[in-house]
Amino acid sequence: MTSAEDRYRILLDASSSLADQPTVKAVLHSLRDVLSSTSRLHGTELYVLDDDENSLRVLEFDRDADAPTFKIGTRVSRIGAAARVLEEQKPVFVPDSSQEMLKHPELAPFAAETVGRTAYLFPVSTAQKRYGILAVTKLQGEKFAPEDVEMLRALSSHVAVALECALARDRADALAVDNALAFQEIAELKDKLAEEKFYLEDEIRTEHNFEEMVGESPALKLVLQQVETVARTDSTVLILGETGTGKELIARAIHHLSTRRARSLVKLNCAAIPTGLLESELFGHEKGAFTGAIAQKIGRVELADKGTLFLDEVGDIPLELQPKLLRVLQEQEFERLGGIRTIQVDARLVVATNRDLGQMVAQRQFRQDLFYRLNIFPIRMPPLRERAADIPLLVNFFVKKYAKRMGKRIDRVPTETMRALARWHWPGNVRELENVIERALILSQGPVLNVSLAELRGSMPTPPMTKVQTLEASEKEIILRALRESNGIIASAAGKLGMKRTTLNSKMRKLHVRRSDLFSA
Repeated sequence: MTSAEDRYRILLDASSSLADQPTVKAVLHSLRDVLSSTSRLHGTELYVLDDDENSLRVLEFDRDADAPTFKIGTRVSRIGAAARVLEEQKPVFVPDSSQEMLKHPELAPFAAETVGRTAYLFPVSTAQKRYGILAVTKLQGEKFAPEDVEMLRALSSHVAVALECALARDRADALAVDNALAFQEIAELKDKLAEEKFYLEDEIRTEHNFEEMVGESPALKLVLQQVETVARTDSTVLILGETGTGKELIARAIHHLSTRRARSLVKLNCAAIPTGLLESELFGHEKGAFTGAIAQKIGRVELADKGTLFLDEVGDIPLELQPKLLRVLQEQEFERLGGIRTIQVDARLVVATNRDLGQMVAQRQFRQDLFYRLNIFPIRMPPLRERAADIPLLVNFFVKKYAKRMGKRIDRVPTETMRALARWHWPGNVRELENVIERALILSQGPVLNVSLAELRGSMPTPPMTKVQTLEASEKEIILRALRESNGIIASAAGKLGMKRTTLNSKMRKLHVRRSDLFSA
């Protein structure tokens, strides 16, 4: 089994090497080289669909010397595990390759040569076309770890793109008239792989930031429980909370726990992009789409295909772009700016905002239908003033982080300092606390943390402490909100909360939630 960082690096190697291979054979050989760092493979085989899609044929293979000897071009019936992969577009495990080969009249004579082999079959598809199947074979004693299966599934998508590149080159060689179009297609596909590589590199740099979700308060525990509930679904998630509460860390946790974790988490801060450029950043543009568009650009939505798209500050998306985002959510399709080709995309959407979208809908600043599509599973990030119990833990975490980075040794945080930090209301939340600790580390000359308490007290009057909600009170509030949104229908509310109806009934009894409470205050 490989670590998360190793898997990302393997994907990086694949994105760098696969697109540059001149032939399909070279693509498979490169793929096997990339995978050699994880475990020994008995072979990799690529089966492509015939034009009628009723059968497949062996296009290329890269196998051990003792592997089956059937030839390139051998036709294979679309039955058994192969049929399941093509129909469901999901990986299928084959515990005994020899038994599977016996189902195919064309391969049955070679079944004896595959005794003691297991295999995984992966769909080789792009958003526009299904090409066939990638078969990865191992000795029976060597298992496929779940994490490696996810990585292989992601690699099969890279193979599909590389296959498009290789086939485009073949078309360019065979038909000189179509050279310009074919090489344009190659350039487009390589641009997409290059962009994916950029985001994979970013994931490597930030993969271990989950450890910064520090805390043991009931408010944070409730958030993490919600993350665990929704992560394994493909539902859209709306993360609400003030600036600096850690909304991006929650988005990363959702992606990391999801079935899409082997693919990229593509991010975009909608407030950081000028309005005139936001459409291009989201959906991409064609060459010549506007003044200065000297080349084609792949947008973030397209890059997030088979992965997760995180849109921060989604409330800043202009009204004129909101229908296009709504179409991605409802129809899973869009066109690039200046383009006419409809592009299919399968991306899980996670959005965040510090604004009141409901109020924006009332003020006609945000589309109501888009709000309903985004508000399927809201998660509220509590401000730091509601997590007072977490402040000492966060202080110690940031002290260790920046002391190590600056080469300093801090042995003690004075009790008075820690008490003052815990009482401060932190309008900038965790981000403000982190900045204060970093600045204090710079100023501290000895082993004791030196925080300027006068600076904290002088910057803004301290309001009364907000009472921290208990876990039970927070759960009751969330259940009541779900019931109100479902007009009191328990089955519908249970669906919104990601639990069974009987589980919700049990929680309502435990928390003394009554129907008469629904629309009070």
